[in-house]
Amino acid sequence: MAQYVYPAIFHPEKEDGGFSIFFPDFSNTFSQGEDMSDGMSMANDALSFTLYDYEKENLPTPIPTPLENIRLDGDDFAVYIFADTAAYHRKFDQTFVTQTVSIPQWLSDEATKANINFSQLLQNALKLQLDLV
Repeated sequence: MAQYVYPAIFHPEKEDGGFSIFFPDFSNTFSQGEDMSDGMSMANDALSFTLYDYEKENLPTPIPTPLENIRLDGDDFAVYIFADTAAYHRKFDQTFVTQTVSIPQWLSDEATKANINFSQLLQNALKLQLDLV
């Protein structure tokens, strides 16, 4: 899980006022937006998902192309898009793993009497401890 910045090319769509969005460093990553705000959000989503995929497959990420090296046509313009893949890992990595933990017997007995779900309690405590809530 990491943070990235990559350039995106915004191509204005004259017919509907929106944008088509391309990433010069990723040949199969595209998006579109109804306006600039939607385009930025959709670009972030497309880039984050692509980079999440790269991380899952242990693929090397390309070096971002500097904006000044991007060839633009017509009304196209290029901007940097920020991506943080941590949110995608939390959303899509739902595989559960078994962890062995040790607690005193008396504590286990009391928690069982109180119908405490150990797995849920540990998940909540870890999220709180790691400041992920």
